[in-house]
Amino acid sequence: MRKVRGAKAKKYAKQFLSLVNLDQVPEIAGKLETMALLMQKEKQFRNMLASPSFNEQERAGVINYLCEKLALPEEAKKFLTFLSIEGVLVGLGEIVKYINALYLEAKKKVKGVVTSAVELPESIKQKIVESLRAITGRDIELQYEIDPSLLGGVRVKVGSTMYDLSIKGQLGLLRDKLIKG
Repeated sequence: MRKVRGAKAKKYAKQFLSLVNLDQVPEIAGKLETMALLMQKEKQFRNMLASPSFNEQERAGVINYLCEKLALPEEAKKFLTFLSIEGVLVGLGEIVKYINALYLEAKKKVKGVVTSAVELPESIKQKIVESLRAITGRDIELQYEIDPSLLGGVRVKVGSTMYDLSIKGQLGLLRDKLIKG
């Protein structure tokens, strides 16, 4: 089996999105991610799906069983079988990353992570969402994390952009300026 990266993973993700209803993508992608994590953690399971000592019918049987247990629709089962035949099923984790990214792009959404020293009140969360919506021009889907080492303020990561408004970050900037003179 071959690893899948970059453009190839994106190609397979686009194929998946053409098969399923866009509204089903988050649920199905979550289940596919679970399967990818299982393959990553369990070497025997990964080998069973990747080893040439198992024929296509045996792999298809395992895929059918997993799809039944995970309650995946027929389209997802066909997609997984296709990946198995192509010999790229071990790259499912990378493909799922692109599925999620393409889904957000299609829905004109952006994912972000807000890290704060303490739990933020809803009014502050709403202001952060509104500010980011104005900056990005897209709907924002935020995940909130708590990191007491920030001391205060927030750090927001949207895509590859980081907005560091934490006390720890500001102290770091001040330190760098003092060192430079």
